[in-house]
Amino acid sequence: MVAPQAEPPPADFRDHLATADREGRRMWLYPRQPSGRFYRGRTWFSWFLLAIMFAGPFIRIQGNPLLLLNFIERKFIILGHIFWPQDMVLSAVTILIFLMGIAVFTAGFGRLWCGWACPQTVLMEMVFRKLEYLIEGDGPAQRALATAPWTASKVLRKTAKHALFFTLSFIVGNTLLAYIIGTDQLFQLITDAPVHHLKGLGFMLLFTFIFYGIFARFREQACTFICPYGRLQSTLLDENSIVVAYDHKRGEKRGALHEPARTGDCIDCFRCVTICPTGIDIRNGTQMECVHCTACIDACDSVMDKIGRPRGLIRYASLNGIDHGLPLRLTPRLVAYITLLLALIGLWTFLVFTRCDVETTVLRAPGALFQQMPDGKFSNLYTVKVVNKTTRPMPIELRLESPAGSLQVMGGDILVAPGRLAETSVLVGLAKQQVPAGHAALSIGVYSGAKKLNAIKTTFMGPRDDSAPSN
Repeated sequence: MVAPQAEPPPADFRDHLATADREGRRMWLYPRQPSGRFYRGRTWFSWFLLAIMFAGPFIRIQGNPLLLLNFIERKFIILGHIFWPQDMVLSAVTILIFLMGIAVFTAGFGRLWCGWACPQTVLMEMVFRKLEYLIEGDGPAQRALATAPWTASKVLRKTAKHALFFTLSFIVGNTLLAYIIGTDQLFQLITDAPVHHLKGLGFMLLFTFIFYGIFARFREQACTFICPYGRLQSTLLDENSIVVAYDHKRGEKRGALHEPARTGDCIDCFRCVTICPTGIDIRNGTQMECVHCTACIDACDSVMDKIGRPRGLIRYASLNGIDHGLPLRLTPRLVAYITLLLALIGLWTFLVFTRCDVETTVLRAPGALFQQMPDGKFSNLYTVKVVNKTTRPMPIELRLESPAGSLQVMGGDILVAPGRLAETSVLVGLAKQQVPAGHAALSIGVYSGAKKLNAIKTTFMGPRDDSAPSN
């Protein structure tokens, strides 16, 4: 089936997608291959990011992966530090930092993330698109191949391209799976017989087909239809935000190179349109579909060089910079965003460095009342839960620090396996005079060897002494 060809953007372009015609049918894009200083910079930066992405699951910090997001076991590792569901406050602050970082970055630099660091853009433009250019040629050659009749050469090219796309999708999908289940589990899935890991094999194939569908068919629509980031621009950008912008004061009135009516620098060559991976015309202003990939900047600069005009007709600039010639500056809103972001980072740092390796919960055993022991003391039974947040076994000792009394761990010593929860019962005994009001505050120290990890506060219940003053 021949894909509908791109047509010039409609006059009411803000009410229509650049990749759909009037009837809503998708128009397949065949962008030209970019070249220029920004594209070279993006290429080198992309290789750096790709190296980190594919090597990330194998990098170890103190024996832990660089990044692991194991939603199945609810275990998360960031920069070698393990986080569990019990770290709710720390997790909430981490999410707030991520969201606040997006707000700060977008308010200051627009969608620079999308064009330079987003995994979708990096993989699509710097891996899959480059392979497509290598096999099928530049944009016009791809369009001609799509409309040409099926010949042996076309079948060979299409088969080779999609075979490579599927292989790369398998590699990308397995890399993502390694970030979820870890490299050890992934190697086990690969080396063991498939019948032993049907669920894991299913996820492996699912991720492969998802990525193949995204990079072979869905492409730029992942940015324009699925990703909500572009729609956040209207609330995060202002007149001082840096965006990829067309200098309309310098470029208009546009026209052909030798057209007498042309008074601006734009010669209406449409190079900025034919090279755009989302199919927009940047001369229409900031648009939701623009991912700031800078392809239009490189294309326009090359045209300006050829006609002897200064570069920068399309460039990184702010709206106030183009309309009023104002320099880039920090706005009060951006200062407030940065201040809040730094405060959150400071809070996160404090929480990480004061975070205890063990989390202990002491609760009175449900339905259990105080008991009088043969020596006249009164006892309370408690349920103790200990979570080991480290990667090593943790021997735990509980000591009654105040008031003076006895503490007995039922079942012997506590040894908590790495990343696991241990549960036991503790019997605490106090003399009657230590609970004159029928209750007393307890402080139980949690130790591992000679090191005190934390102290737990709880309440001891005993018989009420009516002669004692009530609180």
